[in-house]
Amino acid sequence: MTTRMNEPGRPVPEDEPGYGIGAVARRLGVPAPTLRTWNLRYGIGPSRRSPGGHRRYDADDLRRLEEMNRLIKLGVPAADAAREVLRSGAARREAPSGRAPRPDPGLGAAVPTSQGDPVLGRIAPAAPGAGAQIPTVAMLARAAVALDSSTVAEWIGAALERHGVVWTWEKLVLPVFETICHRQAETGASVEIEHLFSDRVLAALTRLVRRPARPVDDRPVLLACAAEEQHSLPVYALAAELVTVHRLETRVLGARTPYPALADAMRRLSPAVVFVWSQRSETGDPAPLGSLPTLRPASRIVAGGPGWREGLPPSVALVTSFPEAVTRIREAVRSTTRG
Repeated sequence: MTTRMNEPGRPVPEDEPGYGIGAVARRLGVPAPTLRTWNLRYGIGPSRRSPGGHRRYDADDLRRLEEMNRLIKLGVPAADAAREVLRSGAARREAPSGRAPRPDPGLGAAVPTSQGDPVLGRIAPAAPGAGAQIPTVAMLARAAVALDSSTVAEWIGAALERHGVVWTWEKLVLPVFETICHRQAETGASVEIEHLFSDRVLAALTRLVRRPARPVDDRPVLLACAAEEQHSLPVYALAAELVTVHRLETRVLGARTPYPALADAMRRLSPAVVFVWSQRSETGDPAPLGSLPTLRPASRIVAGGPGWREGLPPSVALVTSFPEAVTRIREAVRSTTRG
């Protein structure tokens, strides 16, 4: 078997099977002229020649082209997609045993790409979001519409890692939900897109809701949805922010929490703050909040969401935004600690 050097230090057998441009075009669904353009303009093309002198694509070339094609379909500009593919390939070659090095989250973690161009980056499994680029709302929405759960999860993880919960929630998650709902209203699309996106957001947030290493208070914040309220993502987002930024221990009861169950949890946990979410007016009856138990030391009740109707008990604080909810809860924790 004869070999030649395809790349510096990389021998390639001359009789190793390769792929012609026609076969690659059919496999990827990309026209041959486009493949030639990618090769000429970005250097992503065949790296071998057959014994007869014809250019051939090997397995590594195919992987690069498949990734390039995937990124472009998700809305990444071709030049940015090519840079990312070449960067990832170089990282794999430099790492021992062909493994890509784990990104260092301390390097450029808060620095966007030049002029804000979003580029998709790979995320090491051990460090979700570290070193990856941040998508636009349109890119994330397209990934959700394509039911590309892996990409949705990677991008949400990257945004949480780099920008935190509040930014990710307000700048990406809520606008994408708005886009999905608008699409459903216009096209009559089914709910699988919303369900997939919700599932990936919930999974990313749930990973963050854990006990802080050094909580600032020994009494937790208890978070729940009002009875029959199914929209629980805001509760998990708030809990993730309280844990990761403010070192507050939380307990999340989730969607459709019956008020007797919430009362029992209050008696067992003696929380510093109880946060109850209502998104729809059908679930925003304020009367049950007045029936929650009075504890010693006291638990402050905070109601959040647009669903609450008039008539909240005077002792219950109403918040209407994410930052306001965080501020009210932190103030309540400090006041109960002093008390």
